[in-house]
Amino acid sequence: MKRTMAWGAALASALLLSGCVDTPDSEGWHYSQKKEFLEILESDKYASLCDKQALYQEVKEERNSRLMSKLLVSYVDNLANSCIDLKAFEREQKARKSDKFKTFYGIYPQKVNRARIRQQLEAGVSIESILKPYIPTYREFDRLLKRYKLLQKEAGVDRTLLRKLRLNIERVKLMKPEKSKNYALINIPEFKVRIIEDGHTAISMKVVVGKYHMQTPVFGEDLKYIVVNPQWNVPDSIARNEMIPKLMKNPNYLKSHRLVVKRDYNLDSPSVDLSSVDLEKYKGGKGYVPFKFIEPPSKRNGLGRVKFLFPNHHSVYMHDTQSKYLFKRKVRMYSHGCVRLEKPNKMLKYIVTHYTNITWEKAKEMYDSYKTHYITITKRLPVHTAYLTTYIDDDGKLQVFKDIYGYDKIQKLKF
Repeated sequence: MKRTMAWGAALASALLLSGCVDTPDSEGWHYSQKKEFLEILESDKYASLCDKQALYQEVKEERNSRLMSKLLVSYVDNLANSCIDLKAFEREQKARKSDKFKTFYGIYPQKVNRARIRQQLEAGVSIESILKPYIPTYREFDRLLKRYKLLQKEAGVDRTLLRKLRLNIERVKLMKPEKSKNYALINIPEFKVRIIEDGHTAISMKVVVGKYHMQTPVFGEDLKYIVVNPQWNVPDSIARNEMIPKLMKNPNYLKSHRLVVKRDYNLDSPSVDLSSVDLEKYKGGKGYVPFKFIEPPSKRNGLGRVKFLFPNHHSVYMHDTQSKYLFKRKVRMYSHGCVRLEKPNKMLKYIVTHYTNITWEKAKEMYDSYKTHYITITKRLPVHTAYLTTYIDDDGKLQVFKDIYGYDKIQKLKF
């Protein structure tokens, strides 16, 4: 049997080399595609065999086209949607969410069309071309994958480190599919943000992220505009659970924290006299509050002098902060979920210069006015909050970070 298979393979190879047409078999496979796919599988080039090792062994031994088709679809799906057990992870996430524990991990599933793959095979499309739409374009994928494969070959390598590396390769697969080579990456466990352009780090700086029970969510959206000299519109949740309880204990709380109370988030809207309001009714819990706490623009505004908005339903953004001392700390988990910037003016200058239609001089004029101004982003810049507990820096050094939100524990690999 093995001799017959070997003879068949040799004959197919000879026919291919002689220029004969590589016609598809009953499953749509061309000989050249089978050869290419087996080469990809041999090194698991894109780390997507995962839980299909047994099927791979069958394919290696039998070269069965039906089994090969099944493996190709599985390989594409694992490349597109990761080798993390997503159902188990979603159960874990749901179990730990509560009114007092905010956590969100965005997953962007990609549909794998079996019929489409069959059509591509019959048309003679290369396997690399079939896989290409699902290969993450982020530089982090290539860097982590290369290091993982190198460490796999080393004797005595720490298995825990290998698992951690692999888990982060899978996390990059789960990031929002992206074609742009330019993006901002906020790596939560690293407490750092970078703007990456064409594979190179343009700027980077330290950040402060959400507390353990008020986690910065993992997701991706496009940067849309910058607010210079922002007012802080206190969310109803913070008003209920922090400000109203403090105000009820200290009547001078509003004045000492430079807060005004209005009908809505417009500073020109009517003021609200809280002495005529039953504050107990709005203390704690969640729900709409029919009056709004606002901190007007100033040198001492809680948001600082600038914020960067990538609109999302989490109400999360990057912004300046008065608490500069926090950047001297190694672990920086102090926000309600937003991302505080170490060098907001550096970020402002870079983005204004490269991603807007106004000059830095005009932006500086807005900044110095202490009045609120909005600057529109005119060149696309996706922003991704990511959770990578391993990272390869620009010097090629592998960095390992603490699992500050517990995702290393609750995300399980399917192999």
